Amino acid sequence: MPAFAEIDHAARVAALDGRLASGELGCDALLISDLTDIRWLTGFTGSNGLVVMRPGSLTFGTDTRYGERATAETAGSGAIVIAIQDRTQLREAMLGTLVGAAAVGVDPSTTTHAAWERLAGSIPLTPIASPVAIARRRKDAAEIERIEAAARSTDAALADVEPMLLATTDTPVTEADVRDELEYRMRRHGADDRSYETIVASGPEHAARPHHEVGRRTIVEGDTVVIDVGALVDGYHSDMTRSYVIGAATDEQHEVYDLVQRAQTAGLVALHAGVAAAAVDAAARDVFVEAGYGDWYLHGTGHGVGLEIHESPFHAATSDETIEEGNVVTIEPGLYRSGFGGIRIEDLAVVTADGHRVLTNHPKRPLA
Repeated sequence: MPAFAEIDHAARVAALDGRLASGELGCDALLISDLTDIRWLTGFTGSNGLVVMRPGSLTFGTDTRYGERATAETAGSGAIVIAIQDRTQLREAMLGTLVGAAAVGVDPSTTTHAAWERLAGSIPLTPIASPVAIARRRKDAAEIERIEAAARSTDAALADVEPMLLATTDTPVTEADVRDELEYRMRRHGADDRSYETIVASGPEHAARPHHEVGRRTIVEGDTVVIDVGALVDGYHSDMTRSYVIGAATDEQHEVYDLVQRAQTAGLVALHAGVAAAAVDAAARDVFVEAGYGDWYLHGTGHGVGLEIHESPFHAATSDETIEEGNVVTIEPGLYRSGFGGIRIEDLAVVTADGHRVLTNHPKRPLA
């Protein structure tokens, strides 16, 4: 895997600091506890951290297990690192950096009620939507580079494993066999890890479950097979789904597969900066509804991908979000029915100034 461009954490901190100092955020300090937000802002990859931002200063708190690591990983952000073993003393030290603050912005969606109550007794809390989570929606070039590398690992792994799947009528393989080989091959092609629990769903029942958990079922002739697979590279995820029929497809399998392809194409055509996420969902969903398959569609049409596998924006009928340049999103319509199985086709795309660019490039195999 080639070396990646450095992520400019100093620029991220400076941009957020400017918004805080200007009063735009409606508070004069930020308390950030969400580890994904912390990683994006500072570069810290550990499992225990807390960030306080005041205009002109950034303080990172953690326990002593992570002291040296935090100092190294957050160096580019300019954070002052406090590492204290005792949890109570660490909390008091971090709260001490907020003395004099009139309004401390905290995202209630990433803070438990109990934690909120404890904090409210010590500092003046102001509930705000995380400005870091909002900024994370728009990926910069360094982030897209990592996501694209993860997608390449997935493309290469599926190309390696697909012949094994299709030969199951001669040399039987199970869902778990295919899953295990995919995850091994992704690492061989440069991934750090799988992005999520790889889905290999086969047959008239398992493939009818959009998020089936892989089992020991042998894949046999006539099965529909849904493979949903992604890789993790330097903290960034990829996501792709391809579907198959083992052996010669029936007329019904051809019909459903063709509908899913049409719906996915419609979703991709609709994807551009400024479009409502609900409109992207409708573009794909309408194909199914008009064909009489609306009740076979069991989920939304896609979601954002980045440091999390599922993040904003979400393509759903109920969404009030708008797609922006720099969003990296999936388009993944599917049809499912017990007794039939399922078909889903998913690609990952980055939204550009003039439309979008697809990042997952493994071919969609025509049915026999």
